[in-house]
Amino acid sequence: MSIAPRIKTAMAQGSWVRRMFEEGIALKQKYGAANVFDLSLGNPTMEPPAEFREELKRLANNPIPGMHRYMENAGYAETRAAVAKQLASETGLSFAADDIIMSNGAAGALNVVLKTVLNPGDEVIIFSPFFVEYVNYVDNQNGVNKIVPTGEGFLPSPALLESAITARTRAIIINSPHNPTGVVYSEQCLHSLGEVVRKKEAEFGTEIYLVSDEAYRKVIYDGLEFPQVLPHHPRTVVLTSHSKDLALPGERIGYIAVHPDMPGKREMVDGLIYCNRTLGFVNAPALMQHVMRRLQGVTVAIAEYQRKRDLLYGALTEMGYSMVKPQGAFYLFPKSPIDDEVAFVRELQELLVLAVPGRGFGLPGYFRVSYCVDDRTIEGSLDGFRKMAQKYGLS
Repeated sequence: MSIAPRIKTAMAQGSWVRRMFEEGIALKQKYGAANVFDLSLGNPTMEPPAEFREELKRLANNPIPGMHRYMENAGYAETRAAVAKQLASETGLSFAADDIIMSNGAAGALNVVLKTVLNPGDEVIIFSPFFVEYVNYVDNQNGVNKIVPTGEGFLPSPALLESAITARTRAIIINSPHNPTGVVYSEQCLHSLGEVVRKKEAEFGTEIYLVSDEAYRKVIYDGLEFPQVLPHHPRTVVLTSHSKDLALPGERIGYIAVHPDMPGKREMVDGLIYCNRTLGFVNAPALMQHVMRRLQGVTVAIAEYQRKRDLLYGALTEMGYSMVKPQGAFYLFPKSPIDDEVAFVRELQELLVLAVPGRGFGLPGYFRVSYCVDDRTIEGSLDGFRKMAQKYGLS
């Protein structure tokens, strides 16, 4: 035995997203990249905005003395102040630099938050469908995953949430705009969640944290204003990254923001800083912290993602596929025309179109496609989708 049995088991189950991505690499080697239409991974092909390149160039040509050294584990005070200023503008809350911890992307941030708040055996509620790595991150910190189905339109059901919360519930992970569905949680939805959480806290005499993964917060469409969760529960921790809004997934830069009015906030922030260090992240990448300082209000061309959404959503619905129209992020989550969506995805793969089975997100019977790809890939995939729609009698 060379590795832990639980890791062997986890590897065997694996991530369907990565599995399909890796199979796509093999198909491209066999058939040529131009002939394979990979919609499996949320890895933006859009380049970062010009402001990012300009700021990177400015720092390269005019380096700040010591800019690559360690800093305090929470991150540069100036960067945290810039984040706090932007958040205060967006939320109307009195964020300050001391409410922010810079992180190694949203994934690093979530691991830090869970490490800080969980005791072994504490329950974390996750709504299905969900970003698959959530269950691994909870397991990393010796928590217990409790999967709760969503209601109509993939929105969390207050009634289902209320019945799922127990005296062991410590945190609830929410994700809006949502991966894999593209759904944006409404103000009313968030208000209802907050009411349920406060009711159950009072009932059990516990503290329950809303942990809001907002990696796609700025990738939002149709003139919709992003509904903030922070006003609806004081024990809210927001985490995000610039992987999507600035097309920088490989740079691993993000942050954690603690509600300014959270009871016991100072202890929470100190705990997050400690766990950021002891989990081995130490601090967020120094160069990216310098760059991000001046880019808090900048995004990629969101209108381009909306155009791509409309292109793929329009084509698939015309073929007869059924799905919720995304309000944000860059995924579609159609219903599979057959019950076994893995079989359907395998048939698509034979047509050199790559999608991800819904069971990879905790919800069989659906499949996910990503449209953060070039138009050639989207348009090239349509023939395969059309053949499958005809085969299974969609109209």
